Amino acid sequence: MSGTPSSFPDRLAAAVRQTGVPACVGLDPHPERLPEHLAHGLHPADAARAFCLDAIEAVAGVVPAVKPQVAFFEALGSPGLAALEAVVRGARDAGLLVILDAKRGDIGSTAEAYARGTLDDAGPLGCDAVTLSPYLGPESLTPFLARCDREGKGVFVLVRTSNPGAEAWQVAGPDPVADRIGSWVEAESARRAGDHGLGPVGAVIAATVPAEAAHWRALMPHSWFLVPGFGAQGGGVEDVRALFRDDGLGALIVSARGVLFPPGRTADPDWKKGIAIRARGFAQQVASLGP
Repeated sequence: MSGTPSSFPDRLAAAVRQTGVPACVGLDPHPERLPEHLAHGLHPADAARAFCLDAIEAVAGVVPAVKPQVAFFEALGSPGLAALEAVVRGARDAGLLVILDAKRGDIGSTAEAYARGTLDDAGPLGCDAVTLSPYLGPESLTPFLARCDREGKGVFVLVRTSNPGAEAWQVAGPDPVADRIGSWVEAESARRAGDHGLGPVGAVIAATVPAEAAHWRALMPHSWFLVPGFGAQGGGVEDVRALFRDDGLGALIVSARGVLFPPGRTADPDWKKGIAIRARGFAQQVASLGP
């Protein structure tokens, strides 16, 4: 399938080239770390919404994408879900691509409902892309691939994650599960590759396993990588360099806590300005990796 200007991988490539920064800010509104006047003065869902909308304003134009973490909103009940919808709208209105960190994975009509709820423009969120868990097999991902083909959406499949316990299930043994999933990701992305030679089926690859970086790029040359584990979790610039193609495309480095919150438990009196400063610092860190 030839790429079109509306395909997710081409929109992402254009946004990364425009900003010069292959970076994504995670929107994780930890309730215990929100500014005091929000945490104590508003309903928790309203506080999360206000915090994330101001964070969006602070990072817009600095990075090309944001990644709302669904769990923090779902934990707040129906007001939290309404807040998530408002945050996604605010990010899109600010010109940011929205990658929903939902890690969905199911089969049949349930998978179809997940795809409709996260990606459909006529649905409640209409995000550009979503993270997926592939444990139930390829059929669990089929409804999302239909959105890639029909609506120009994208997906990021969990392949090699940053949590310490992942190694035992993902890369252990003579025929690692992660390699099999990565081969599937590459096949699906390659046949949908767009103008930049990258397709809409991407992979989540951790920044915390630098010795594996070249392997994953060689295994999935036509896929975008969403790269958590940078900064607060220990990954650095040199740890992720091999995840990029030679043209500086192919990987999107994620920072959430490192941008949203000051180091340690210190107060952030002018917290919106603080987010903007940390976002620029993050962008400067990874700019040398991009196009």
